[in-house]
Amino acid sequence: MTNEMRRKTLGVIMALLIIAGTFNPQAKSFFSLPTQQRVSVGDRIRLNLEFPEQMLRQLSVYVEPNSKKVLLLNGIDISGRAFNFFDGWPVATSPGKAIIQIRLFGILPIKNVSVEVLPQTKIVPGGQSVGVLLHSEGVIVVGQSIVQDKEGRKYNPAKEAGILVGDVILRVNGSVVTSDEQVASTIDQAGRSDKDLKFLIKRKGKTFTASIRPVLCRETGRYRIGLYIRDSAAGVGTLSFYNPQTGKFGALGHVITDSDTNQPIDVSDGKIVRASIQGIQAGQKGQPGEKIGMFLNDQRFFGNIEKNTKFGIYGTLRYPLKNPVYSEPISIALADQVKTGPAEMLTVLDGEKIEKFQVEIKKIMPQSAPDSKGLIVEVTDPRLLKRTGGIIQGMSGSPLIQKGKIIGAVTHVFINDPTRGYGCLIEWMLLETEQVEKNQQKVGIRESMLPNFPFQKIDNF
Repeated sequence: MTNEMRRKTLGVIMALLIIAGTFNPQAKSFFSLPTQQRVSVGDRIRLNLEFPEQMLRQLSVYVEPNSKKVLLLNGIDISGRAFNFFDGWPVATSPGKAIIQIRLFGILPIKNVSVEVLPQTKIVPGGQSVGVLLHSEGVIVVGQSIVQDKEGRKYNPAKEAGILVGDVILRVNGSVVTSDEQVASTIDQAGRSDKDLKFLIKRKGKTFTASIRPVLCRETGRYRIGLYIRDSAAGVGTLSFYNPQTGKFGALGHVITDSDTNQPIDVSDGKIVRASIQGIQAGQKGQPGEKIGMFLNDQRFFGNIEKNTKFGIYGTLRYPLKNPVYSEPISIALADQVKTGPAEMLTVLDGEKIEKFQVEIKKIMPQSAPDSKGLIVEVTDPRLLKRTGGIIQGMSGSPLIQKGKIIGAVTHVFINDPTRGYGCLIEWMLLETEQVEKNQQKVGIRESMLPNFPFQKIDNF
């Protein structure tokens, strides 16, 4: 390197340091460049730097040579080559990985960016209102009660044995628990035979056993152990997407929890069915609104729920699904491609009619790992604000679309500002459908805007 080039290099470095010191938009654009990018085949790679043209002309971009035919610039493979900021930007043309390096004067590396190119994924956006019916693994303990015997003495056998609200009863005397009626009948039979019962309990992912002697209840004439339990839940939510290649669907965008214990429901089996919206209760500050829906019996729209995760519910639809708003499947936007600004939301307000409403992506949350709260969304559509006040219960799962690509789904509402809420990125939701497929192969808050579950049945035994 000549003395003149060294002086130029030192001068530019000093200029960069001065820019960084003042932390103006130019510096922010450089330091905010991601070290990793995930794009789909067909997407264009861009490195947005708000530098003056004179400074940009001192920079070049070099693509390391171990990425043949992953990136093309003007139809030419640029693996092992360099280009400048005014040559245009390369297009991802095949799945793979590439390392691109920003260089000063074509010599001094100042930034490395790892690019992962994924196969292009197109899915059918949802927006349909769905009825959600879940049957838990075992039965969920949702409360405790006193059992009074015929002499008036008070007991709580289950509590004394260490069973708590939120626990899941998996087995009784070695038999798998499938319903609350089964548990109640087994307890009564054991009591009449003067026998103890052995329960297998799950709590926070771990299991333990408890032995309990039932007590004859003076009020009911049955043997009881002093628990309230539930084995199923039902409510209204919104379908987020359908993958026509695999038949998989995603909905809600967040986990379904038991309304009494606030614990996630471990799904034994479940299904989604058609739902029709019969009314709207608008939301207001401190009080979320809700959709009032009715389940419909239509065998042409039916899906099995196979997974209940923090990113929503996932499973398989029995028949292909189409969206009347988007006649063809549309591409997804990966996390790096989602931007703040205008977007649209698909949801149902009347009957089964899917409509588009305007929203604004206010913030994209930095995420080093998948999380269900990846976006902050604000409803800006005047008609939707007038009708619902913003985001309401039953709207969770409504797909978000930006520049013709599906970017995620609405998941939560801000209790103190119903015009705003959280959204989950579609990239993380699709990972859950991949996990559903893998599982099939193996076997052959107050902020939370949960679906409405008004039909839950609780048994006291």
